[in-house]
Amino acid sequence: MRDLAGGFGYLLAGQRWVLRHGRWFGFGLLPGLVSLVLYAGALVGLGYGADDLAGWATPFADGWDAPWQGLFRGFLTALVFCLGLFLAVITFTAVTLLIGQPFYESLSEQVDRSEGGEVPGSGLPLWRELWIAARDSLRVLARVALYGILLFALGFVPGIGQTVVPALGFCVSGYFLTLELTSVALQRRRMDLSGQLALLRSRRLLALGFGVPLVLAFLVPLVAVFLMPGAVVGATLMARDLVPAPAGAAGDRATGEADAGAGSAPAAGPKGA
Repeated sequence: MRDLAGGFGYLLAGQRWVLRHGRWFGFGLLPGLVSLVLYAGALVGLGYGADDLAGWATPFADGWDAPWQGLFRGFLTALVFCLGLFLAVITFTAVTLLIGQPFYESLSEQVDRSEGGEVPGSGLPLWRELWIAARDSLRVLARVALYGILLFALGFVPGIGQTVVPALGFCVSGYFLTLELTSVALQRRRMDLSGQLALLRSRRLLALGFGVPLVLAFLVPLVAVFLMPGAVVGATLMARDLVPAPAGAAGDRATGEADAGAGSAPAAGPKGA
């Protein structure tokens, strides 16, 4: 429970940081605005086409009597849209981070600089950082898709499909959302995806305390855009505590991509939060 509260504390600390640094807040909004336009169009299209998709996928129900056909296909339409919304919440961060990689790298570096200590750098050219970010995002999304398919199937089970499954969906979304956001700072600390997964597995409640409230907030239109800069900052503050920057990291720009282990276990919340 202490880690749950600590994760939420990092989220609040990140929002407070961007409110104190208004210029960086505006800088961090730009990628989210671009992504918002893209996703809004996609969700509107899904909203209009979900019922047609449900009808196409269930030809066996064409001869069913009313109201069973309408109820069954209405249920499937709702499930399809919920699955699309679930994937949108997860992929929104991945796509926004990819679009805004240079923006969020600069924002994360500024957080390290303002909080004191070394400012780690990956030592990689921008094109290489973009490639690693895109590759890792696809690997994460593949995991999310597997969970999404499983949860979608479990949604048909009476009882748990309407209670347990939605709760699990929010937890899965929150966990992987935290993974995506911390990756900005952890990649600069030369930790690959396997190391990031191992790190968050060791602090699951911390990741959930950070990510689940953010997922719930992202369900409100436009909120995701305005919370993204603070979310990147909060994830950087978390990464600073989980994996301290190695000595001399600020000036080491020529070192290639290297694996890193999980750092020593920190306290469960941000300093001064």
